[in-house]
Amino acid sequence: MPRVEVRDDESLEKALRRFKRMLEREGVLKALKAKKHYEKPSERKRREMRQAISRRVRSQSPRPQTP
Repeated sequence: MPRVEVRDDESLEKALRRFKRMLEREGVLKALKAKKHYEKPSERKRREMRQAISRRVRSQSPRPQTP
């Protein structure tokens, strides 16, 4: 679990924003949402296959080249 210490010259809102960014970077919120409901093994496999196909399509799509 990420930890954030509030600095002397920092407001609580800024520290909270840093904390939320750390959670997002580490994938804690994504994992929490995934664990919220039970996912059957067949549903998990189907979801992972869809993600793999999506990644493959994205990686093979032509990207515009900058001169």
